[in-house]
Amino acid sequence: MDDIIKKISNYGIVPVIKIDNIETAVPLAEALISSGLPVAEVTFRTAHAEESIKRIVKAYPEMLIGAGTVLSVEQVDKAVNAGAKFIVTPGFNPNVVSYCISNGITVIPGASTPSDMEAALEIGLTVVKFFPAEQSGGVEYLKAVGGPYTTLKFIPTGGINAKNLNTYLSQKNVAACGGSWMVKSELIDAGDFGSVKKLTKEAIQTMLGFSLGHVGINSADLDEAVSVASQLSSIFGFDYKMGNSSIFAGEAVEIMKSPYLGQNGHIAIKTNSVERAVTYLNGMGIKFNESTRKTGPKGETKAIYFEEEIGGFAIHLKN
Repeated sequence: MDDIIKKISNYGIVPVIKIDNIETAVPLAEALISSGLPVAEVTFRTAHAEESIKRIVKAYPEMLIGAGTVLSVEQVDKAVNAGAKFIVTPGFNPNVVSYCISNGITVIPGASTPSDMEAALEIGLTVVKFFPAEQSGGVEYLKAVGGPYTTLKFIPTGGINAKNLNTYLSQKNVAACGGSWMVKSELIDAGDFGSVKKLTKEAIQTMLGFSLGHVGINSADLDEAVSVASQLSSIFGFDYKMGNSSIFAGEAVEIMKSPYLGQNGHIAIKTNSVERAVTYLNGMGIKFNESTRKTGPKGETKAIYFEEEIGGFAIHLKN
C-alpha cells in the first residue's frame, strides 16, 4: 500500500465532489479542511474539474486532492498537471491503469466484477474502487469476494451515506469509503458551506464513534488497589477482575496497582478505528506519546496515549 493510499485509508472518507461553478472550488476545500477532512476526489464530470484542482492545490497545497471519473489518458495528464495526487476511474480501463502505473501515478480503478479484480491483482494493485457499491451488491458482495481475493481492498463509492458508512468501514477488505452526501451539489451550488462543514463533521464523528471506555484510578500500591476495587464492586455489584497491572471493577473502572500515567489516573476513549482517530486528532493539533503505542498482529494501532493530560488525567484511545 503506497503512502497516498495509506493516507486515504487513514482518512476513511473521501468526499466526491462535482463542481459546476469554479468559484466554489476553494471555499469548498476550506470547508472540508476546517472540518478535519483534508481530502477530496474532484470528478471530471464537469468542464471545471481541471481548473478546480489547480485552484485548490494552489490555495491549500497540503490537501490531498485526487481526480475522479477519469476516462482517458488525456484526462490523467490534465489532472496530474493540475496537481492531482491520485486518479480514480469508474471502471477498469487497461489503457488508463497501465499509463498511470508506468508513470508512477497512484491509480484506484473501478472493479466490480471478479474479472476486474483479477486484472487488478495481476498488475500488482492492492486497492480498487467498488462502484456503484450499493447497486452492485453492497456489503454482502464485498464479503463474498473477500473469500477468494484476500489481499485486495476496496473503496466503495455509490450509495454510501451516514447510515451505512460504518457497515462498510467495518469490513476487513474496505480501505475507505467515497461519498457525496456531505458535499451535495445543491449545497455547493448554493454556497452553503456551513452545511457542508456540519455534515462533514457529523460524518467524521460517525466514522470514529468516540465513547467512554473506562476511567483509570492510580493507586499507591496493590493493597490500596484491592481496597478501592473491592469497595466499588461491593457497593455497585460490579464484577471484580484481577489483572496483571490493574484490577477492574466492572467494565468502566480500572484501578492501577501502582501509579501510572496521569496525575489522577487515565481516561480511555473507545473508537471504531484508532488509526483514523489519530489522523483526525493530529489535524486538531493533538500530539501522541509514541512510546505508548500498542499494535495488533498486522501492525495496526490498538491503543495510544495523548502527550498532554486533560484535567490531571492521561487520555488514551483504544478499540
